[in-house]
Amino acid sequence: MQRQTISYLSQVVIGPATVGGIQAGAFKIGDTAGTIDNIIQCKLYRPGSVGFVSKSGGMSNELYNTIARVTDGIYEGIAIGGDVFPGSTLSDHVLRFNNIPQVKMVVVLGELGGQDEYSLVEALKQGKINKPVVAWVSGTCATLFKSEVQFGHAGAKSGGEMESAQAKNQALRDAGAVVPTSYEAFEGAIKDTFEKLVETGKTTPVKEVSPPQIPEDLSTAIKSGKVRAPTHIISTISDDRGEEPCYAGVPMSSIVEQGLGVGDVISLLWFKRSLPRYCTRFIEICVMLCADHGPCVSGAHNSIVTARAGKDLVSCLVSGLLTIGPRFGGAIDDAARYFKDAYDKGLTPYEFVESMKKKGIRVPGIGHRIKRGDNRDKRVELLQLYARENFPSVKYMEYAVQVETYTLSKANNLVLNVDGAIGSLFLDLLAGSGMFTKPEIDEIVEIGYLNGLFVLARSIGLIGHTFDQKRLKQPLYRHPWEDVLYTK
Repeated sequence: MQRQTISYLSQVVIGPATVGGIQAGAFKIGDTAGTIDNIIQCKLYRPGSVGFVSKSGGMSNELYNTIARVTDGIYEGIAIGGDVFPGSTLSDHVLRFNNIPQVKMVVVLGELGGQDEYSLVEALKQGKINKPVVAWVSGTCATLFKSEVQFGHAGAKSGGEMESAQAKNQALRDAGAVVPTSYEAFEGAIKDTFEKLVETGKTTPVKEVSPPQIPEDLSTAIKSGKVRAPTHIISTISDDRGEEPCYAGVPMSSIVEQGLGVGDVISLLWFKRSLPRYCTRFIEICVMLCADHGPCVSGAHNSIVTARAGKDLVSCLVSGLLTIGPRFGGAIDDAARYFKDAYDKGLTPYEFVESMKKKGIRVPGIGHRIKRGDNRDKRVELLQLYARENFPSVKYMEYAVQVETYTLSKANNLVLNVDGAIGSLFLDLLAGSGMFTKPEIDEIVEIGYLNGLFVLARSIGLIGHTFDQKRLKQPLYRHPWEDVLYTK
């Protein structure tokens, strides 16, 4: 909507019973003007040439529509409310409209009761208003009743002849306002006044513009069937609608009939695409080689202790999985991240290792508690052998090997471990397969896909340790200090 100067509104208290006001094409306060549909119907999406003030909020909406039909529309509309003691008066706003250049004429709707309209009469007589004023005071039907009648508003009760609608209309007419003979003639009076302004060149009708596109209310659109409510949870990897479940669009029957393996299922559910067989076979080898690493590592130990405590399978598994981190299988992503960054920047192994040392960061994927330069990890050798025979490129793995050569010159246990091997080789898989863009590769490394391999693989081993302990039926061991006698 177009913006107008509205600084004066900060100085005006409209009234305690007002429905608000609107400056067409700029903003509205309160409930005035009604729904979006009504605002569009009354052309309140852009400023016109008419200033309007009313005591009635409901009738102001009616007049917005009327004025839009016979003029170029409202510039500003205010409903002050029908209280006995209003915050602002009709004349306050008419005088304000008189000082607004964009307002070319004023329309006023008063009502019986009180003497507010007489302040407007005095302003007209004193020549304070030099723009045409079309006015009507409603409530002329009150004379048809034998006794005094209280209308809807607190102030809409005639306290004497001067407060009657007839007396006010006549006073306004005598003061120079355009006052019709009835409410039915009000629209015609507004139309004639505006047309005279146009004919005499005192105003040029505002050009019509297309209203801004207003989004349809959601509840209405849903009822009409145009849209449906947004879902709170969505899935892009699987779908159980239709005749059979699908993984990334591939029907379950097709997966079984083609003889696809666990690696193929992982490629569909994790990467949402069917990777070449050498890739899915590599994933399966990683899962097999990382399934277990003996009962002494922290994850296996936790699952064993939990099983001996009599807990259920899921609790035993989770207690082991929660131990996964940089010191227990969680270094695959970090290894991939640092190796990739160093290789892509063209750092030599020396520059890479020394820069990590200056930062106080151990090189992820390098180092082992047991394995040495003369006693390599067999799993690393198997992974490297498979990659050299099947991968189109092993540039990241070879870089990791060069880093290992340098670190071994520092200490014999700083070998490339299984985390570093998988991390670097998975980079080669993603880059060499030609099925992933650079942003996708960066996202895969950042999200933690590669650590997911270790979580998946180690779950197999942790479940095995749990079953093993439950078959042995051994209670949780007693700690030596449980045999200590405590005394005061």
